[in-house]
Amino acid sequence: MNMQSKIEAEILQPQQAPRWRRRALIALPVLALIGGFTVANRESPAPPPPPAPVVTVAQPLVRDVNEWDDYIGRFEASQTVEVRPRVSGQIVAVHFTDGQIVKKGQVLFTIDQRPFAAALAEARAGLASARSDLALARADLGRAQRLLADQAVSKSEIDRLQARVLATQAALAAAQARVRSRALDMEFTQVRAPIGGRVSDRRVDAGNLVAAGDAATSSMLTTINALDPIYFSFDSSEALFLKAKRAREKGAQVSPVEIRLQDEGDYRWKGRLDFTDNGLDPKSGTIRGRAVLDNPGMFLTPGMFGNMRLANGGTVKALLVPDAAVQTDQARKSVLVVGPDGSVAAKPVVVGPLVEGLRVIRTGLTPADRVVIAGTQLAAPGAKVQARGGRIEPQRTAEAPAIAAPPSGQATLAGR
Repeated sequence: MNMQSKIEAEILQPQQAPRWRRRALIALPVLALIGGFTVANRESPAPPPPPAPVVTVAQPLVRDVNEWDDYIGRFEASQTVEVRPRVSGQIVAVHFTDGQIVKKGQVLFTIDQRPFAAALAEARAGLASARSDLALARADLGRAQRLLADQAVSKSEIDRLQARVLATQAALAAAQARVRSRALDMEFTQVRAPIGGRVSDRRVDAGNLVAAGDAATSSMLTTINALDPIYFSFDSSEALFLKAKRAREKGAQVSPVEIRLQDEGDYRWKGRLDFTDNGLDPKSGTIRGRAVLDNPGMFLTPGMFGNMRLANGGTVKALLVPDAAVQTDQARKSVLVVGPDGSVAAKPVVVGPLVEGLRVIRTGLTPADRVVIAGTQLAAPGAKVQARGGRIEPQRTAEAPAIAAPPSGQATLAGR
């Protein structure tokens, strides 16, 4: 029996083979398998590591910006007058159209003048009588004084005539006052606009009786709102009020304001801040402020809402990055930067307002930093990336968002 036949016999009958030979026979297939894997591994090398992700980087944009604080408020008339009659009587004519723009001194209502014309005529007649009495008293006094030298009249008579002249002078003054009073009543029968502006609707039609008196008892005829200039009132938080005060202490000029209406995309209405209240509201912690704007076309109307931005620091140099490049971790803001060796690092930053799609970075970055502006989801602090150069540019939008709660602030690029 040859060697191969012996091995096959031992494989077929392992229980008849010696123990050491049985173990060797069992180990042969395992060794053959390991050897096969070793040969296979030597023939196929390990796959290379994946390439570093590609991200777009750019240096922060350095621009001059004007920083603003945002407020929401409403327009108010610079003057409001309730038109009431100064004399009682019947309205005989209305001289305006409801909602019309009127000028100061324009006639709005006419009250029946006949009773007042008669009273004025009577007063003028009394004035003429007083003048006649005064002339007669002066003539009698003159004749008596000439007779006094001849002792043809007594001294007491002279004193009586002098007293009569003084009495008639006083009567003449009273008559003149009555004429002026009746003339005023006659003038008040024409109710004129005390200020210029937009008049409301008439509260009394022609033919109705109106009563004069104080504000509580007199008849309301209409109201007039002065619209040029017009006020814009708003409430400011204590923090923004303090910031404005600090800026003025540092020499800031009178704060300009810009306002846009809810259907406008840009801040086209210009004005200035002219009043802040003398104290903060203890309940809300806010202080009332007011801006004044020119309104020559009378377009702005009391009661309209608007977004106002108030300059809070003048023009400053600022670093700008895309708002999407700023990452938020709870209250912490950071920006990913790429070093010369391609390593990524996160830099904590303090952000400012949004300017045409770009976020102002107050602190934390330098102009030389390479900020990740695209592919931030592929980069992680400590990892390696391939940096591709990009460019940061402002993005203008003409869309007018609806009025909502204002952000912490705004800014605009200087020179625009």
